[in-house]
Amino acid sequence: MEIAIRSSIAAASTTEAQFTGWLADQVTGALIDEVMLAPKPGLVDPRHRGAHGDMHWQLLSRSAHALRPGFQAMALAAYRQPASIDLRERIGVLGRAAEAAMLAATGGVNTHRGAIWALGLLSVAAAQAPDDLEPTAIAARAGLLARMADRHAPELTGHPGERACQRYGVGGARGQAQAGFPHVIQHGLPALRNTRAQGGTEPAARLDALLAIMATLDDTCVLSRGGTAALQAMQTGARQAFAHGCATLAGRRELRRLDRELLHRHVSPGGAADLLAASLLLDRISRY
Repeated sequence: MEIAIRSSIAAASTTEAQFTGWLADQVTGALIDEVMLAPKPGLVDPRHRGAHGDMHWQLLSRSAHALRPGFQAMALAAYRQPASIDLRERIGVLGRAAEAAMLAATGGVNTHRGAIWALGLLSVAAAQAPDDLEPTAIAARAGLLARMADRHAPELTGHPGERACQRYGVGGARGQAQAGFPHVIQHGLPALRNTRAQGGTEPAARLDALLAIMATLDDTCVLSRGGTAALQAMQTGARQAFAHGCATLAGRRELRRLDRELLHRHVSPGGAADLLAASLLLDRISRY
């Protein structure tokens, strides 16, 4: 599968290579921005491993860089291409190749499977119309592709998030994408930009974006580990912290309280982290 990624990049024209290379840099940058943000409740950051015994921030950084060629290859496949079943299946092949590259780089640890799906679709949607990089338009194009069936994808993967969707009747990462990423467009991006507009620091703005997503997201990473009780605790704590805002002392106190709660429950809102990275990506490329 790695050959498919390399051959896609090698065959690109100069214009395609420049735009999709820039786009892949933005995806990698968004993933690095997410992992380096601290303090994130229950998540890996430079302070600690969060609720993960098999991850640390250096591993996630390595994973993000290993994924860059895969994101560029997906974007190249979609460059100025309309949505179609052929395109959907082509990016499916490349996405699975990117997942294999991730697992090779991390020694088999699933660091970014959800991010490959979410940010892969968004980068593909951006490449489809390089002259229209408005976040809502990108998310709508990504949703259209996500709703198309990939005949070559496994019907069931057995991944924890998939099992949580089946058990609790939630949409998970697939549902978010098919709906056009509502938690990114309606929660993450507005919170990010609102805190900036009010004079908050960039870390405070990004933490507020994360909390805005966590406050209502049915995060399958949390559900798979802690069930509905853990999900309710996450959402309630996120709402309380977000109500104050991370630019305030009260908001930072609530954030630390939520971090302790999630660590105690040994749950990590990985789905929310992926959607934060997606929010940061759309914010980055909308300023192109």
